[in-house]
Amino acid sequence: MRLPAEQRRRQLLDVARDVFGQRGFHATSMDDVADAAGVTKPVLYQHFPSKRALYLELLEDVGGELLRAVRSGTGRAETGRGRVELGFAAYFRYVMGNRTSFRLLFGASVRNDPEFAEVADRWLRQVVDEITTLIEIDASSEHRRVLAHAIVGMAESTSRRALNDPTAEEDPDRLAAWLAEMTWFGLRGVRSDDEPDPVGAVTPLRPGDPGQPG
Repeated sequence: MRLPAEQRRRQLLDVARDVFGQRGFHATSMDDVADAAGVTKPVLYQHFPSKRALYLELLEDVGGELLRAVRSGTGRAETGRGRVELGFAAYFRYVMGNRTSFRLLFGASVRNDPEFAEVADRWLRQVVDEITTLIEIDASSEHRRVLAHAIVGMAESTSRRALNDPTAEEDPDRLAAWLAEMTWFGLRGVRSDDEPDPVGAVTPLRPGDPGQPG
């Protein structure tokens, strides 16, 4: 069946995502992608001049999808706590529903290639930027950005475990609720860089310490 150019390009990207996600960049050939898509290799080259160009466009495609998913989730929230939980939920739903996409963006093929890594890191920076603007605490922009990086790191490592450990929890809403609780209450305890420690604060004594009963 002859598809319009844009539809064919979209189909090729979707097929290539699955093939590259399963095999990795180096183990996948343009023949593999063309065969999986049911087209000839010349048709594939009409849309993508090389395997590297195809992979770079895939990274752009996946990065954009992830950012839109997070924005969509946080944009529906009416409270700060809701933004945290819905943001995590959107992230985990995207990952669990697009496992090959996650492997493309965070896999070894990307980390071992400077050009691929630059594209992936650029999209991750945009996700961090998005989350930084949602952290409503009395702190500097750099302080909030560091916290946003930590939040993204938690989501990434939790996703890796969910995808690779057969005993791990996979339900996006449950994962979101667990991480949102820790993140929300953690953020509530963050003090401004200029805020001094509470006057007279001391480390609580434990039972058995000198001066503590029991």
